[in-house]
Amino acid sequence: MQLTLEFGGGLELLCNSVKIHSVNVDQKAGEEKLTMKDLLAWVRKNLIKERPEMFMKGDSVRPGVLVLVNDCDWELSGQLDTPLEENDVVVFISTLHGG
Repeated sequence: MQLTLEFGGGLELLCNSVKIHSVNVDQKAGEEKLTMKDLLAWVRKNLIKERPEMFMKGDSVRPGVLVLVNDCDWELSGQLDTPLEENDVVVFISTLHGG
């Protein structure tokens, strides 16, 4: 499944400072839909190059990371159970900044 992933607010530093990634994520065998939970596991394994604990906590993103799926807050669409479709755009933005 072709997806566009965008990282901002400092999260791009965990992905070799690349903000936008065009990726192809395979669905698990026997699964009907790719979900955000599946995508986050794929991102952890394939995109995060350093300090994954700054991006994820358990199976989800850390508190303070805003997740948008096609410009809609994932909290309105099911969070980890949010189904993904071909050519979706998923944006991760850290809202936590030092001062």
